[in-house]
Amino acid sequence: MILLTGEGDIPMAVQAMREGAFGFLEKPCAPSDLLAVLERALKTRALVLENRRLRALVESGDPAARMLFGVSAQANGLRDRVRLVAPLETEVLVTGAPGTGISKVAEVIHLSSLRSKAAFVKRAATDLAPRALAEALEAAAGGSLFLDEITHLPAASQLALLETLEAGAPARLLAGSTRDLGAAVEAGALNADLYYRIEVMPVRVPSLSERPEDIPVLFRHYVAQAAEQAGLAAPEIGPDHMATLMAQDWPGNARSLMSAAMRFVLGMPEEVAEAADLGLVEQMARVERSLLVAALGRHNGHASAAAETLRLPRKTFYDKLKRYGIRADDYRR
Repeated sequence: MILLTGEGDIPMAVQAMREGAFGFLEKPCAPSDLLAVLERALKTRALVLENRRLRALVESGDPAARMLFGVSAQANGLRDRVRLVAPLETEVLVTGAPGTGISKVAEVIHLSSLRSKAAFVKRAATDLAPRALAEALEAAAGGSLFLDEITHLPAASQLALLETLEAGAPARLLAGSTRDLGAAVEAGALNADLYYRIEVMPVRVPSLSERPEDIPVLFRHYVAQAAEQAGLAAPEIGPDHMATLMAQDWPGNARSLMSAAMRFVLGMPEEVAEAADLGLVEQMARVERSLLVAALGRHNGHASAAAETLRLPRKTFYDKLKRYGIRADDYRR
């Protein structure tokens, strides 16, 4: 709650904050002041919801079994490896091809660790300055900090990170990379001492091409997930369609398979092989357009109801319709 009033005074502000108000503003209020408070409130709310989600995951069983899918020997090996390294207090290096779910595996390691009830903070290593790195470590204090694409961390930040780890970091470091780290060290992109520090406990995420028997399991899960998100009934997956999926190499791995599941649920006409060749931006654009169309179809072309279903502000919803050339009236019956 943010209290905005034209009749406020200091005692009222103190009472409001004591009783749980997030902010107190007096009218007339500058838009910039209001937006600043709203932005802080949204960030705080997001952290609360994320912490609730993490606590729920911790309390409901084995995170590795619940969040890492597959029946192959590689999938079983990944779960076993996660369970092995999670209780240790050492740094962990998670590697794999793009789209394999490196950040998800890092989160499972955190949730399976003794730090599971503390914060799990994710940061992109690219252009992360020493000060921002220090702030991220403090934000994850007592928990885990995941740095995505560790080889993209600036040289000064790599040195600062190494010094912090040697002195005793406030958070456990989980590093992720899709690159050959040995080659990165030779090329000078990764500090050698930092590399030898973080590669003590490596976890490699296998690609889908290494475990095609997991594709049906993953695809069914993603279809059920996509159907729930879109508010649609999950369509039946025929054996021919599944065979076509298993014949793909899936260079985008789980991320591409997830996009294919969304297209399948939405009944998009393009062939699986054609869609797999699209870049992530094009795939996401197609998925977004289909979600807009599906929402309008379910609500008989009523844009307000469709926007509410998608949890979008009306202006944002109309902006997206305009971007994709969609007319709400075309879906009125």
